[in-house]
Amino acid sequence: MNLVIYLYRKDGVFMIEVKRRKGETFDALLRRFQRRMQASGKILQAKKVRFHGKDPSRNKRRESALRREDMRKNYEYMFKTGQLKEETHRKGPSKR
Repeated sequence: MNLVIYLYRKDGVFMIEVKRRKGETFDALLRRFQRRMQASGKILQAKKVRFHGKDPSRNKRRESALRREDMRKNYEYMFKTGQLKEETHRKGPSKR
């Protein structure tokens, strides 16, 4: 039986290939494949970018900033006019 393990990315780029040697068990083949994966660093790279999303566009960032500014102004107005309780008032905008 001729067994080959391939690993492909979504875009079809070939990454790792391990061919079964004569008389080699499947467990040994799998172990060799896992060692090649560890050595290549592909697992670490995949874990690093796993939850990384695309950066929002310039328009979305601008809209978000304008929305935050409007909410901040509305909050300050409500506090000044007495529509907000004293203990819920924050001490100015937080700067990060």
